Amino acid sequence: MGPYQTNCYLMTIDGKDLIVDPGVGATRWVLSQVTNPVAILNTHGHFDHVWSNAELKEQLKIPLYCPADDAFMLATDPLGQGMLPSTPDVKVQGDESLEIEGIELRYRHFPGHTPGCSVIEIGDAWFSGDFLFRDSIGRWDFPYSSAEQMLHSLQKAAAIEGDSTLYPGHGPTSTLKREQRKIPYWIEEVKRR
Repeated sequence: MGPYQTNCYLMTIDGKDLIVDPGVGATRWVLSQVTNPVAILNTHGHFDHVWSNAELKEQLKIPLYCPADDAFMLATDPLGQGMLPSTPDVKVQGDESLEIEGIELRYRHFPGHTPGCSVIEIGDAWFSGDFLFRDSIGRWDFPYSSAEQMLHSLQKAAAIEGDSTLYPGHGPTSTLKREQRKIPYWIEEVKRR
């Protein structure tokens, strides 16, 4: 979606649609695809992931979930991109398990790219936003980013057992195990800069 090629995802479970990270220009595509939307989920607050929040909330009349520590970004557009403000109905607190219309999901908090940066885990799917990509990680040099928090988040992610399919905020899919093999390299990169 948009000039930053942000991935917007729709996950349908038991006939209910979850909308993950509706970025720039996502509204028309989302509306053409959903049949029973029940929630909008943000992995973090950067404009290229939340741009269409306000339009979709207004048109679909469904709740918006966002990590609590990034809610200010939705309201104030701190990077000055001209996005419409949106207000989360649910501010997710850190690592939190939720149930939406009978769908179990979990927010896993991995700050560093942003204060609230999170992975949304639904079954064996990880919607990783801008935390983990295929062969890369999110930047830690933006306003409100933190190298120290990124280090802790990488260490936390490296210790997670099992495997999941990774659906990142940009680029192709991967797996948690594949990216865990590269985490030691990224830890050293973050320490160096």
